[in-house]
Amino acid sequence: MARHLYSCPLRWSDMDAFGHVNNVVFLRYLEEARIDFMFRLAPGNGSPSFSGGSVVARHEIDYLRPLVHRHEPVTVESWVTKIGAASLTIAYEIKDPDVTYVRASTVVVPFDLASQRPRRITEEERSFLQEYVDDGMTSAA
Repeated sequence: MARHLYSCPLRWSDMDAFGHVNNVVFLRYLEEARIDFMFRLAPGNGSPSFSGGSVVARHEIDYLRPLVHRHEPVTVESWVTKIGAASLTIAYEIKDPDVTYVRASTVVVPFDLASQRPRRITEEERSFLQEYVDDGMTSAA
């Protein structure tokens, strides 16, 4: 099982009045990692996989520790916990090597932009996602 690693820069504007990264900003970090995972790493040269669009059906997020602004990026680790006929669940940890700041998951539904309807996961997409399947989070907070 592989995990996708995304190095996410922190921006000065990510901080809130309390001097740490705002809770809403963590959703942007998850989005950046998810887009990098699903679109940039889509299988096959010139493959249409995941390029037709997708929608977020659900987010769950646990804030474990505050993250303050710094110049070094934070790592967003992602993997797949479930693949259904027309949805998938991606789990994440936003972390440094010795600290986990956030654990989260997102249910993603592939979407056909032309028909404005959800669509099924293709066999090519399923094969790609299968390489990242894991049903648990192994890091300590």
